[in-house]
Amino acid sequence: MKKILVIDDAPAQGRLLKAVLKAAGYDEVRTAETGAEGLRQAEDFMPDLVILDLQLPDMSGMEVLVKLKAEQPQLPVIMLTGNTDIQIAVQAIQSGAYHFLTKPFENEQLLVTVNRALEKNELVAEVKALRQKAGRSEALVRIVGQSAAIQAVTAQIQKVGPSDLTVLIQGETGAGKELAARALHEESPRKGKPFVAIDCGAIAENLLESELFGHEKGSFSGADRKKEGQLVLAQGGTLFLDEIGNLPLGLQSKMLRVLQERVVRPVGADKAVPINVRFIAATNAPLEEEAKAGKFRSDLYYRLAEFTLSLPPLRERREDIPALCQKFMEEAGSELRRSISSIDSKARELLIEHDWPGNIRELRNVIRQAVLMTPDFTLHAEQIKELLKSNRKGRSLASVNPLEVSLPAGASLKEIADSAAEAAEKQAIRDVLRSTQGNKSQASKILRTDYKTLHLKIKKYGL
Repeated sequence: MKKILVIDDAPAQGRLLKAVLKAAGYDEVRTAETGAEGLRQAEDFMPDLVILDLQLPDMSGMEVLVKLKAEQPQLPVIMLTGNTDIQIAVQAIQSGAYHFLTKPFENEQLLVTVNRALEKNELVAEVKALRQKAGRSEALVRIVGQSAAIQAVTAQIQKVGPSDLTVLIQGETGAGKELAARALHEESPRKGKPFVAIDCGAIAENLLESELFGHEKGSFSGADRKKEGQLVLAQGGTLFLDEIGNLPLGLQSKMLRVLQERVVRPVGADKAVPINVRFIAATNAPLEEEAKAGKFRSDLYYRLAEFTLSLPPLRERREDIPALCQKFMEEAGSELRRSISSIDSKARELLIEHDWPGNIRELRNVIRQAVLMTPDFTLHAEQIKELLKSNRKGRSLASVNPLEVSLPAGASLKEIADSAAEAAEKQAIRDVLRSTQGNKSQASKILRTDYKTLHLKIKKYGL
């Protein structure tokens, strides 16, 4: 018996939806008229599906959606609204909504959507159960590919996953380091405990210590309450330190102590707190070389690299690209409600031949954009070519004409080169910020630099 929760501030609308659903055979239907009440009902009732209005009196439906998905990631949510703005629909889908219905809608349309959402959720649960029965975790199965390189990686994950060894994952930006970290966690006895990920390059240096270790109330200006650090929140589970190479030297010594003694001292605290956490770190930089050059503590590097897992870039596993394309095409088709069934041969050749400097993340973005833009049921070479060209332009450092660079009279060759390089760098940052709609964290990953460096460059160039 499927349970459905309707969250709508209009009592008449709620009663109508309840009647329609009950007439269709859904006997367990509850209603709520506010976001807070809906969240309480979701916790107590544990529905199989939620129908959620975008406009609520106490909070937006989008806020409720985010909170629902945080608690129950697999819960299908159908959004209702009187607004036909496509951007709102896209935002809802990106936040995890299954579908978006604009009022007024036909009862049959609602019931078809409800049936499909429940059927899909059942299928996902069945597939998950079968995969677990086969002895492979959900995250490990998501590492797609039959190439020798990727099969070697999955074999290593299965071998080291059940241990408590600290693992250092090396690989280029977008190669799937977090997915590998999640697979290591799910292959371990800690899989039912928290997996906490923190990007060491995306948090300002003055906030990173508090984020990692926590702080006591009044320990510094603005610390108006006690805060648990990510190390404590990961208790019993796994802490994933992404882009560990961006960890400031001062914090590296404190992290070394944590790894050695398994205790953490919050900022402003008198006593250290014991922790039981497995550590996984990731880097896109040659950390061993940085340690030899004195840019990263060598003792911390050797503590982190009890086991090293190297992820191959996509250009070294081109035979996996068709399978990845199919996977991303199906995902995007489901999320964007587009029925895309195939990729034509010329488009496939373009995708296989491309070097993918952004690796799997870049490939996924290209496929998603292509699915959104295609006018029929097939991805064509023309679309793929245009998207690859657009991506290349966003990354290019050579898009500035050196003759347009303003130079002082009698400038030396070095001064000319430096000025041209700065102009190219400025243009590249501007292009990528435009393509990410101002998202600096995403831009830093595309440009393969840390967040702090990018922030300083943006300030320097007045962007």
